[in-house]
Amino acid sequence: MIFSGKNFNFELGKKTYVMGILNVTADSFYDGGKYNSPERAVQHARDMLEYGADIIDIGAHSTRPGHTALAPDAELNIIKQYLPLIADETDAVISVDTFNPIVAEYALNNGASIINDVSGEFNLQMAELVKKHNCGWIIMHTGGGDSSTVVDYKNGVINDVIDFFEFMLKKCEDFGIKKNQLAFDMGIGFGKSYEDNLELIKNTDKIKIKHVALLTALSSKRVVATATEVTDNDLLYGTISANALAVQGGTDIIRVHNVRENIIAVKMCDAILR
Repeated sequence: MIFSGKNFNFELGKKTYVMGILNVTADSFYDGGKYNSPERAVQHARDMLEYGADIIDIGAHSTRPGHTALAPDAELNIIKQYLPLIADETDAVISVDTFNPIVAEYALNNGASIINDVSGEFNLQMAELVKKHNCGWIIMHTGGGDSSTVVDYKNGVINDVIDFFEFMLKKCEDFGIKKNQLAFDMGIGFGKSYEDNLELIKNTDKIKIKHVALLTALSSKRVVATATEVTDNDLLYGTISANALAVQGGTDIIRVHNVRENIIAVKMCDAILR
């Protein structure tokens, strides 16, 4: 079992892989504005790699609750300022957090190996790019909602996520995209209620599709703040706790802001579970 593609190969089941978040936008919900200069972004990427990050996920488009939509050209202009420099200055496996095909195409031609797509849709243009470049494609469940909306799941959120993953797997394979190129994301905080989010984390083992990588992205999100009744840096503790449960449930990749601390935690999880 592997998650692999252009310039990367992650064997699943051996360890938990860590994706470090590099937000290069001013309005991301947790660390907006901290790394939105090329020099600070490169240094933060280097720091995360030194701590042991397996993937650096660059995002130029905030999807926080209440975010202002960014035009594709504007997103592309931001990515152009950062991606080539980070690709040149580090040996990172780079993911780009985008749902815009024009941004994805530029990224794949300039150092990215993975597209982290939060659209919740099978976009034909994106699928063509994934197939052409043999890159990784992270596909997120949204239920048709976003970070500001809650969807009413008639058959329960667990069943909806499973059905979506199975549908997308068939759609991708029929299109000629290999199973090993895919990773699925349950979409914590996207189209979900607080209770939905907790249920997904609790039932990670039921959600995981056999032989397909599963990514969990809950770092410092609203579900953590609500459950722990804390904010800012103290969200780290709840994040680590929830990630540990997700790892126990079989998640392969965690996407986090605080790389060093989460790596220490998942190393302990892996020592017990893997």
